Amino acid sequence: MNSNSQSANTDTYSHRLADIVGTAIALLTLTVPVFVIAHYSSTNLPYNQPSLTYSLPRMDD
Repeated sequence: MNSNSQSANTDTYSHRLADIVGTAIALLTLTVPVFVIAHYSSTNLPYNQPSLTYSLPRMDD
């Protein structure tokens, strides 16, 4: 009977450890890409916004 209680305690510990590791992996999966993108995106690149005005060719009659 005593051995059953030890087994249940070890089981609870392994489940809790799995929950902690799973949470850590989930948080890393969500946050690391944001930091990598922020690190590698350059702020010195020129911002080439397309012109909103344009010229239409004139049709001479």
